[in-house]
Amino acid sequence: MLYSKKTRIVGWIISGLVGGMLLGPSAIGKFTEWEGKAQMFDHLGLTTDLAFKLGFLEVTLAVLYLVPRTSFLGAILLTGYLGGATLTHIRVGDPFFTPIILGVILWIGLTCRRPEIWSLVINKDRR
Repeated sequence: MLYSKKTRIVGWIISGLVGGMLLGPSAIGKFTEWEGKAQMFDHLGLTTDLAFKLGFLEVTLAVLYLVPRTSFLGAILLTGYLGGATLTHIRVGDPFFTPIILGVILWIGLTCRRPEIWSLVINKDRR
C-alpha cells in the first residue's frame, strides 16, 4: 500500500480528533465537579473518588497515543481502556457503541500516520 503525505496528514487529523475527545470533554469531566456527576458514576457502579484516577489514566494514555515514539503502545493501552468502558456500559444496560467506534477510529488514525503498522496486519510474505 502506497502511503502519501496526504494519508499521513489525514492520520494526524484523525488522531488529533481522538486525542481531543479523550483530553477534552472526557478527561475534563473526570477532573471537574458538575451537577449529576455523582449520579452518573453511581449508575455505572463507580465512585467519584475513582474519577480522578480514571481521568489521569485517560490523559496519560492519550498522550502516549499522540507522541509518535509511543503511539503504538498508547493505541494498545487505549484499546484496553476503551474495552473496559464498553464492558461497564454493557453491564449497566447503557448504549455501548461509542467506545468501540472510538477504538476503531483511533486505529485507523494510527495506521494512516504509521504505515509500518499496516504492514503488520497485511504481510504477503508471511508463511
